[in-house]
Amino acid sequence: MRIPDILIFENDDFIVLNKPSGLFSIPDREGTEVSLKKILQEKYGRIFTVHRLDRGTSGLIVFAKNEVAHKFLSQQFAPKDPESRQTEKIYLGLIMGSPLKKKDSIASPIMEHPSKKGLMVINRKGKESLTDYEVLEDFGIYSWVQFQIHTGRTHQIRVHMKEIGHPIACDDLYGDGKPVFLSSIKHRFKLSKKEEDERPILSRLALHAYRLKFMAPDDKLYEFEVPIPKDLKATVQQLEKWRKRLVK
Repeated sequence: MRIPDILIFENDDFIVLNKPSGLFSIPDREGTEVSLKKILQEKYGRIFTVHRLDRGTSGLIVFAKNEVAHKFLSQQFAPKDPESRQTEKIYLGLIMGSPLKKKDSIASPIMEHPSKKGLMVINRKGKESLTDYEVLEDFGIYSWVQFQIHTGRTHQIRVHMKEIGHPIACDDLYGDGKPVFLSSIKHRFKLSKKEEDERPILSRLALHAYRLKFMAPDDKLYEFEVPIPKDLKATVQQLEKWRKRLVK
């Protein structure tokens, strides 16, 4: 992977990238996997973590290029007083099923599982966590949803959606992890003669960091937006076709 291929914006203080799904934001605990931060360090030297995206999540991520910018941006992304937050983080994702409430807020506190590392759970002793969601398209078997997170807890959206019974599609930690096959949504699907087994149209966590707005050290408000990845877009398009056939 080449940095220029995923570069969205860069100045002397920070760099904004469109992280692909499957790549760690920062080195994992074992340090054996390639991470976006490590790749950046090879090019820039010192790089500072501002926030993170889960390995399976694609989309916008920011790294600072100096200590001053790191301190400023960290306060923007994780302010001591949540009410002073100016950062806006919007995600798009495909969830399982159809929520009863098409627009709602989830304010369940989140903490790490007491015995299972890397797994987060809802617990009254956890940290304050707030997620707004709105169903943009309801397909019955799946729903296309917009999320806005007001806190930055690990796996926040994933944990909150599991809490209401509608985990993110293809989530192997908080859902069933099953991939989406075209045969399950396309009428009269036929496997190509060249293929022995059907390949899934979506097999990664169906979550994308779509829009990001924040104040930078130069006192300017920056806003970025990246397109929905091809695999997610193709899946939603197939679901739209499937729904239209049911309506007829």
